Amino acid sequence: MLELKGLSKRFGETVAVDNVSLKIPAGAMVGVIGRSGAGKSTLLRLINRLCDPTAGEIMWHGTPVGGLNGKALREWRARCGMVFQQFNLSPRLDVMNNVLTGSLCRNQGIAPLLKMFPAEERARAILELHALDMADAALQRCCTLSGGQQQRVAIARTLMQMPDIILADEPIASLDPANAETVMETLARINRERGITVLVNLHALDIARRYCPRIIGMAQGRVVFDGSPDALHAAAVEQIYGRHVFEASSPAVTQSPMRLGAVA
Repeated sequence: MLELKGLSKRFGETVAVDNVSLKIPAGAMVGVIGRSGAGKSTLLRLINRLCDPTAGEIMWHGTPVGGLNGKALREWRARCGMVFQQFNLSPRLDVMNNVLTGSLCRNQGIAPLLKMFPAEERARAILELHALDMADAALQRCCTLSGGQQQRVAIARTLMQMPDIILADEPIASLDPANAETVMETLARINRERGITVLVNLHALDIARRYCPRIIGMAQGRVVFDGSPDALHAAAVEQIYGRHVFEASSPAVTQSPMRLGAVA
């Protein structure tokens, strides 16, 4: 169980996350939606301790993670795999070595700097790439891959951490619709088959509704919706995105907000 208790984050006078309290059961697939600046990315960064909260607590199976530092903090970050919008791969390295960097939480010292990883880690990397239909590209440089392929490599790298949670920060925002579907199918399959908790930030309402049994809507740093896709009716979408969404849409779309695509 991941539990957030009164979590807040200020940057000067700006309140990025405002008193958020949530309980995320282990193995859940949760979509977090909202406009740009709603606090979605900051929320994930707080969970992973890439930034520290101004107030509140983060609990994992009843253990607080807010005070972790040193080795304990590195271990927590390894358990919280991050998937980013811009992939964060090394373009000149081949796919295999990019994926192997996900094992650095277990392999330290000079050997990884020389691209010397244990045989068992290399075997695991190939298996992760095979699971994502990317094994044939293992020796290609990442700069030669399409955006969708690069994101699957980034997911394989994250899986090399052996995470309990995957925090995906707008992982399909830079992708075309076909590749976006592939990446979301991949995350959903990982959640379903491996039982890994997935929190994914999304702009597209239809994608969130299709893949996420639970949806959290944020506006101005606060959680304004938390429920199933069926409960995401017009009034809830208006609260998350604002009246302009409906004023700019046709009457048919206003009555059926699920048909909206990216709205940010």
